[in-house]
Amino acid sequence: MEKFYVTTPIYYVNDKPHLGHAYTTTAADVVARFNRFLGRDVFFLTGTDEHGQKIQQAAEKRGMIPKEFVDFLVPVFKELWKKLNISYDHFIRTTDPEHVKAVQHIFMKCYENGDIYLGEYEGWYCIPCETYYTEKDLIDGRLCPMCKREVVRVKEESYFFRLSKYQDRLLEFYEENPDFIAPEFRRNEVVNFVKQGLKDLSISRTSFTWGIPVPVNPKHVIYVWFDALTNYLTAVGYPDDTERFNRYWPADLHLVGKDILRFHAVYWPAFLMSAGLPLPKRVFAHGWWTVEGEKMSKSKGNVVDPFDIIEKFGVDQVRFFLFREVSFGLDGDFSYEKLVARINGELANDLGNLFNRTLSMLKKYRKSVIPEPKGDFDDLDVKIKNKASATLKAVAQMIPKAELSKALDEIWQFVGFVNYYIDRRAPWTLNKEGKDQELDTVLYNMVESLRFITVFLYPYMPSSAQRMADLLRLDRKVEDLRVSEFEEWGGMEPGKEVEKGGILFPRIEYDKDTGEVRIAKTKKG
Repeated sequence: MEKFYVTTPIYYVNDKPHLGHAYTTTAADVVARFNRFLGRDVFFLTGTDEHGQKIQQAAEKRGMIPKEFVDFLVPVFKELWKKLNISYDHFIRTTDPEHVKAVQHIFMKCYENGDIYLGEYEGWYCIPCETYYTEKDLIDGRLCPMCKREVVRVKEESYFFRLSKYQDRLLEFYEENPDFIAPEFRRNEVVNFVKQGLKDLSISRTSFTWGIPVPVNPKHVIYVWFDALTNYLTAVGYPDDTERFNRYWPADLHLVGKDILRFHAVYWPAFLMSAGLPLPKRVFAHGWWTVEGEKMSKSKGNVVDPFDIIEKFGVDQVRFFLFREVSFGLDGDFSYEKLVARINGELANDLGNLFNRTLSMLKKYRKSVIPEPKGDFDDLDVKIKNKASATLKAVAQMIPKAELSKALDEIWQFVGFVNYYIDRRAPWTLNKEGKDQELDTVLYNMVESLRFITVFLYPYMPSSAQRMADLLRLDRKVEDLRVSEFEEWGGMEPGKEVEKGGILFPRIEYDKDTGEVRIAKTKKG
C-alpha cells in the first residue's frame, strides 16, 4: 500500500492556541482524510514544541517550572484538535524521552561528519522567534524583521552548524526538485535568500537551561529549531525503529506558516543532508490571517479565539470557511460578516438547498425510493457523469499537493453544475408531462451526484458529510469509503429508500454588537 506522511509544525506552547494553529492543523487534516480515501497508508503528525528560552521565561512569569508550564498548556491544544475533528495519528511532544534521544542522535551524526564545531556567537537574537539575525536584517537596527519586537545582543560560546557548506547543494536540490517548495513565489523567496550567501548557524546556547543537552558538552542546550525539526523523524521511529522509519520517511508534505518556511526549506534540508538522510518531498507555506484588515493582537483585542467561533458557528462551517474564503498559500482576512455570508450563501443556499430539493423531489415523485435509470435522454445526463469523474480526478491531484482552495473551487463548480442540471432537466415538468422513464433517469442522476458530493466534501467537513451519507442511507461511515467505489457512475442502489429530506445548514443571523448567533427565521436551505 502506498504511504502518505503529512505533518503540521509542532506548536510553541507559550500561550493558548489561536486561529493560525487551527488553520494549519485543519489543512493537514483535509490532506490526511483525502489520502485515506485514496486508499493510502496515512501517517498524520502534529504536536508541541516545548523547549527554549521563550518557554522558560513564560513559565517564570507564571511562577512555574517549564515542564509544569507546558504540561498545563498541552491539553488545551489537544482539546482544540478534538473540537476541530482533527484525525491525527500521533501527537508528539519535544519533552518525550524518545525525542530527546533522536535529537541527540542526529546532532552526533552531524558532529561526527564534521559539520558541527565549537566557536563563539556574537550577534542579534530574537527570543520570541528563537531566531538569529545579522545587522542588515533588522528593522531600524533593533527590531526583529518578523515579529517587530526588540532583539537582544548575545555573546556566548556556541556550537555551530556548517550551513555555508550546503549552499550549493541546496541550490542544486531546489533546481532538481522544483515542487519542493510551494507556492512558487515562496520558492523564489527561498532561492534568492540562499543565493545571497549562507552563514554558519549557531545551534546551541548556554544562557538558559531548558532544552536538550548537547551530548558532547552538557553545559550547552541544543538550539530549539534543531530540536524541533527533528520531531518529524522521531515520530516515525528514528533512530531505532528502522522498519517504521523506512516505511514513512521521507515526509510527503510539511505544512507550515510562511514565517517558518526558512527553517523548513533551508536549515532542515541541510541538517538532513549532513546526517545522510533523505529530504522531505514538499514544503507548503501558507499565509497569515488578519482580522478586518488588521493583524491579530491581544492589545487590540481582535484575536479570534477558535474555541469561540466553533461554538458559535459550528465546526464544519469554520473548517469550510478557512479554505473557501482565501486561496490557501496567500494571506487571508477574517470577519464574522464574511463567515456568515459563506454559511448562508454557499452552505445553506447552494449545498443545503441542493440536498433538500433532491430528497424532497424523490419523496414527492417516487416515495423516497431510488428509481432505476432507464438510459440517457439528454446531453446533460452524460455531462453530469463526466463532470463528477473529472472533479474527482482534479481533486485527487490537488489535495495531496495542498492546493486546498483550488480543490474546493472544483467541488463547488460541481455543486453549481448539479443545481444547473436540475433547473435545466426540470423534473417537475417531466412529471407533469408523464415522462416517467426520463424522470427516473434525472432523479437517479440527482441522488447519485449527492453521493459524489458527500465524499468530495468529507475531508473539509467530516461531520456534515456523515450527515449527508445518513440522508442518502449509504449505511457506511464516510471515513471508510474508498475511491475505488467512485470510479464508476451508478453507486446508488435502485430500489433503496433514502431519507425524506432535511436542513443540513440553516441560515443564520449574527449580531455584531452582542456577538449573538441565531438561526434565521426567514428562508432556509
